[in-house]
Amino acid sequence: MAVSGRRSILKMMLAAGATGLSLAAGLLAPMRAIAAWPKAAFDAKTPKEVIDAIFKGGPIEKSSAVSIVAPDLAENGAIVPITVTAELSGIESITVLAEENPRPLASTYTLGKRAVLPFSMRIKLAKTQNVTAIVQAQGKLYTTTKRIIVSVGGCGG
Repeated sequence: MAVSGRRSILKMMLAAGATGLSLAAGLLAPMRAIAAWPKAAFDAKTPKEVIDAIFKGGPIEKSSAVSIVAPDLAENGAIVPITVTAELSGIESITVLAEENPRPLASTYTLGKRAVLPFSMRIKLAKTQNVTAIVQAQGKLYTTTKRIIVSVGGCGG
């Protein structure tokens, strides 16, 4: 077997192992995470369309219990680090919107019962804009927004 073939097999085994550990630890909700791809939300063109697609237009409350840790100035919009924290119990999902991107839904996660925050990711920002985090906890929706200034856009800008 060629070296590159062994490497491919090792990579696949590591990916399968990491996924298995995540499932076993309760960090992913297996069937909902895989089967419930929110196509309408990712295809949405406005933040309101995203919220309607994911949360069916339910009421969202601004809360100081949810916060976004991100740079005030992102030199490169292609890789902006974002961390969402929440001082809430029973967190079910996290959704991040980049309000002025061509497709505002940056990410959405359905969390397992053992998942804990903070939750970190990297997103693309087309230009200077508001980034909104929506946390669903115990059936209610909580949100916060942070303005991020972008020097070089990451979505073709």
